[in-house]
Amino acid sequence: VQLQASGGGLVQAGGSLRLSCAASGRTFSNYVMGWFRQAPGKEREIVAAISWSGINTYYADSVKGRFTISRDNAKSTVYLQMISLNPEDTAVYSCAARVRTTLWSPEYYQSLYDYNYWGQGTLVTVSS
Repeated sequence: VQLQASGGGLVQAGGSLRLSCAASGRTFSNYVMGWFRQAPGKEREIVAAISWSGINTYYADSVKGRFTISRDNAKSTVYLQMISLNPEDTAVYSCAARVRTTLWSPEYYQSLYDYNYWGQGTLVTVSS
């Protein structure tokens, strides 16, 4: 599956952005989707993940209550709505996919090593 992320940009602290990741090449509903980010000098970390159906979601503690992951299987797209952004959210955000699993369990979606397919990143810069 090929992934194309978009929607990054420069925003002031307290602002919002919505990232999109369009998939092509395979049946989108066969995949668990994740959003990761990598800030300068830091390791890539998971931000959020969503099950193939959209029923189950996961959020890193640092973004809970501020970020919302969603998907539209008919459009083969996953979204990351971000509000109340702060400078610590500045990073390159990437979407990723892995083949769906029977169980929704952290061992299957929290690690970047769980994912087989990656899109290019989109830069989010939050100014203070």
